[in-house]
Amino acid sequence: MRTLAVPKDQADGVKDRLNRRRQLDLEWRPGRMGDVVLLPLKGENPFPEYQVVESELSPQDRHRPPQERIGEILDIPAELKGLLPEKYERLGHVLVLRLPGPLLPHRKEIAEAYAKVLKARTVLLERGIIRGVERRPDVELLFGTETETTHSESGILYRLDPTKVMFSSGNFDEKLRMASLDCRGETVVDMFAGIGYFTMPLAAKAGAERVIACEINPEAVRFLRRNIELNRVADKVTVFEGDNRDLPGEGFADRVVMGYVNVTWQFLPKAFSLVKRGGIIHYQDTCSIDRIPDGLIENLRKGGGGRPFEVLGIREVKAYAPSISHMVVDVRVL
Repeated sequence: MRTLAVPKDQADGVKDRLNRRRQLDLEWRPGRMGDVVLLPLKGENPFPEYQVVESELSPQDRHRPPQERIGEILDIPAELKGLLPEKYERLGHVLVLRLPGPLLPHRKEIAEAYAKVLKARTVLLERGIIRGVERRPDVELLFGTETETTHSESGILYRLDPTKVMFSSGNFDEKLRMASLDCRGETVVDMFAGIGYFTMPLAAKAGAERVIACEINPEAVRFLRRNIELNRVADKVTVFEGDNRDLPGEGFADRVVMGYVNVTWQFLPKAFSLVKRGGIIHYQDTCSIDRIPDGLIENLRKGGGGRPFEVLGIREVKAYAPSISHMVVDVRVL
């Protein structure tokens, strides 16, 4: 193939100039011939001071880290390329990126590069943490237009729009755990159902007889209903739209799932009122590391209003912030 022969000490600069002109053939790896670097060339030679030679080059290794390939096609200062994120969240055809401050002025071109290398149609920037009782995300659309997507996870389909509703891939292990439970014959209340993060695996995989999915965000409810149909669990799932504290009935639930953080403890009195004797509460909340498990157990004692319970297990769902963990405590109410 046609290559541009460039002295080794000039190769990086010429490579960047070729790339900016979109004349660097990224399908091939540059070669070496002594002190000369052979750059794969597309089109006519834009730099007549360098010679074009026919060479045999190796194809690019597509197993290299994506950020390395992304860095090659980005026209940003070299010192910024080291800040390109290795981690990202992929939801169907949508990518969600977190970028450090120095990269923000280049966020549009970075998004386009990630989309090209990772074959995504849409790229979002996560600007802040999810806040508010309706758990609405704070994101910016950087690339593409199609924000509604279908995400597949462990055999479950989730339809969502990540500009309108949250989806945390960080809870993957907990969703797997819910799917692995033996809930045959059980009535389960999912107090913070969202789009069905736990409702779907409980109904489709764990064998629950009935799941009551509570959700206050109308957008999340819309996707929850679609996901119930997508996963063919309409005969098992009942949607309660509104504040879960308004759900009627007491002492009927075999299991209560509390997939929320920061203020979950405020809903413990309702959870204890819903669960029957011998039933299980899966209580998730954030907690300072130096207060684990005492802070969580104290919340359960206060929220339970004196009802006895036994702790079945305590585990970390994920790190939440410096010195703070997102935890889950399983208790059986006696």
